[in-house]
Amino acid sequence: MRLPIIKHLLRFVEENDEDFLVETIETLEALTEVSSLKDEELDVIGELISNMYGALEVTKNVKEGVSEKEALNGFMKRVLGSIDT
Repeated sequence: MRLPIIKHLLRFVEENDEDFLVETIETLEALTEVSSLKDEELDVIGELISNMYGALEVTKNVKEGVSEKEALNGFMKRVLGSIDT
């Protein structure tokens, strides 16, 4: 997950709607079923999906009243904590 990408996606959601991200995630997930994709291509698609899910989670936290900075920091701590275990 990359924080600059998640921040950029947060701006996108603010200017548009989170439904765009949800639909994009669904499209990318459908693409992962293409049997001819190489591992590197699947990795890129997976990274994009992860960043989009991260942006949706941070957006949800902000809507619940958490500041954007706190929501981003909390999200990244959870991600890093899950990697360490």
